[in-house]
Amino acid sequence: MEYLEGLLAFAAYFGMGLGFVAFFLLLFLYLTPHRELRSSATATRLLQCPGWCADRLRLPLAQAISHSVGMLELGVWGLVALVGQFAAHVFTRLLLPGFPTRIERGDNAAALLAAALHVGVGMLNAAAMTY
Repeated sequence: MEYLEGLLAFAAYFGMGLGFVAFFLLLFLYLTPHRELRSSATATRLLQCPGWCADRLRLPLAQAISHSVGMLELGVWGLVALVGQFAAHVFTRLLLPGFPTRIERGDNAAALLAAALHVGVGMLNAAAMTY
């Protein structure tokens, strides 16, 4: 039964990772002023949630899980990933004036730019967590 020795640690890290993703998705859906799935632009933006949205957090979380020496450290890095993604959201709103309205109007260009910015920040966040 040696091969099951790491099962508890796996379950803890995996569960905490899923918890962060679920928490992030709930925050994202609650905090964004537009309602996803109403138009093609909000659906495109929704590619970030649960698809790209989760990826932009899963990438840094995967790095944090692989480099953390304990649950507390993983929790700290998970929060860093969350803050990074919400900073990207604020940056998107500053870069694209009237962003929520543009999304509601069906502006796919704004939605795709937002998706690219968020995934890019997730990738940079993940890369920075390796050191």
